[in-house]
Amino acid sequence: MAGEASQGTPREPATPKYLQIAGRYARAIEAGTLRPGDRLPSVRRLHAEERVSISTVMQALARLEAQGLVEARPKSGYFVRARVRAPPPQPARPARRAPSAVGVSALVARVYRAAGDPRVVQLGAAIPTSALLPARELARAIAAEARAHPEAQVDYQMPPGLPELRHQVARRALEWGCTLAADDLVITGGATEAVTLALLAVAAPGAVVAVESPTFYGTLKAIEALGLKALEIPCHPEDGMDLDELEARLDRYKVAAVVSVPNFNNPLGSCMPDLAKARLVEMLAARRIPLVEDDIFGDLAFGPVRPRAAKSWDRDGGVILCGSLSKSLAPGLRVGWAAPGRFRERFEHLKFALNMAAPTLPQRVIARVLREGGYDRHLRTLRARLREIVERVSAAVAESFPPGTRVSRPLGGCFLWVVLPGQVDTLELFTRALDAGVSIAPGAIFSPSQAHRSCIRLGCIEPWSERLDAGVRLVGRLAGRLEG
Repeated sequence: MAGEASQGTPREPATPKYLQIAGRYARAIEAGTLRPGDRLPSVRRLHAEERVSISTVMQALARLEAQGLVEARPKSGYFVRARVRAPPPQPARPARRAPSAVGVSALVARVYRAAGDPRVVQLGAAIPTSALLPARELARAIAAEARAHPEAQVDYQMPPGLPELRHQVARRALEWGCTLAADDLVITGGATEAVTLALLAVAAPGAVVAVESPTFYGTLKAIEALGLKALEIPCHPEDGMDLDELEARLDRYKVAAVVSVPNFNNPLGSCMPDLAKARLVEMLAARRIPLVEDDIFGDLAFGPVRPRAAKSWDRDGGVILCGSLSKSLAPGLRVGWAAPGRFRERFEHLKFALNMAAPTLPQRVIARVLREGGYDRHLRTLRARLREIVERVSAAVAESFPPGTRVSRPLGGCFLWVVLPGQVDTLELFTRALDAGVSIAPGAIFSPSQAHRSCIRLGCIEPWSERLDAGVRLVGRLAGRLEG
C-alpha cells in the first residue's frame, strides 16, 4: 500500500532546511565561535528564529549530535561537546563501473566463518552482540508465549504471517512515514530473505539490478545466487546513492530493479536526505522500475529522529520495503517482513514456495515485545551505546592508523568504513589480522567487481573495552606495515 505522496520534487533539490541550520552551527563550532560547554539556543527559540517546524529543528540538532559536535543534557538543552581530536576525512565517491556478474561467495564465507569464532576480536561483523541486546527479556517473552500458545511450536503460520505481528509492524510504520495495513505485509525469515524474495519477484535470471557501491555483501550473495547481474552506482558517504549517476545509467542500461539502503547504508552508514528519497521513488516510478528498499538499520539512528523510509513517497506500489529487528533486537529469532506493494501476491506465493512459512513462536514473541513497549525502551539505550562505540572506534582509528586514512562519519548503524592510504591490500590485511586474533571485513566483499580493495568495514557491535581498543590499534599497525 502506497504511503503519502511527495509535493513535487525538483530535479536538483535545494539543500534541506535542517541541513542548512546544522551546517551553520557546525561551522560556528569549528571556527570557535561556539566553544565546548556553550549552550545552543533552545528548540523553541530555534523554531521561532529559523521559522521552521519543531521537527526540522530536531533533525538539525540530531545531525549535529550524530556528528559529535553537540550533546543533549536532560532538562538542560544542547551543549557544544569537547572534541578530543579531529576525525580523519571522509571517503571519496567510488568510480563508475559497467554491469557485471557477482562472485563474492568464497570471500564472504571466509569472513563469516571468522565472525563466528569467540576467540577472535569481532570487528568484521555488523550484528550487535548479546551484551547490547535484551537477551533475558527475550527469554522471558519466549517462555510466556510458549506457555500461552503451546500450539505455536507445532502449527504452521501460513503466509502472509501472524496477523498480530503484521498489525504491530503496520503501527510502527507510521513512524517511518508509511501508511500500511496489516494486509500489506508479509512476514519473512529476516530482512535478507525479504530482499531475496523481492528480487525473485521482480527480476529474471540474467537481468541487471542496480546496487549501491559499496553495498552489503549479503545482497550481493543473493544477486549471485539468483543469476542476476549487478550495476554499481556510486554511494556518497553522507547522502547515499548518487541519483544523478543512477539516472544516467538507467537511460543507458535496461535495469530490472534498484536495491538501496537509504537509511544507514551498510557499510558506509550514509543516510539519504528526504528530498533525495522522494526523487529516487519518483524517478523509478516514471520508468516502472521497482525499488527494493532495505530498511533494516532505520531504527538505529543516533539522534532522536528516526529517518523516513523511501516507501513513504510510494504512490503506485513500486517500492518493496524490507525490514526486520535482527540488528536491533533479536538476530537469532530471524523475523523480518516486507511491504511488497503491487508485487504482494507474487511475493507471498514465492514465500510459500521457498520454505512454506516463517516459524510461529518467534513471530508471537516479536509481536509481544512490540505490543508491550519493551522494544522502544531498549532502542533508546541501544542507540546511545552504539553511538558511543562508533565514536570510540573512530577515535582509535584516527590515533593508530596510517596518515591519510579516511573514515566515514555515520549518523546511525553499527559500523565504520575505512579507506586506507596508498596500495594497502585489505585482503592481505584481513589474513594477517585474523592470524593475530582480530576479524575485519575487507572492502572487496562489498562490491560485485571486488572493488574497494583498499577499504575495510569495522563493526562497532560490542561494548567498548581494552580488548576492543587493542584490536583496532593492532589492525592500524598492520595496515601501516603493509603500506610501507
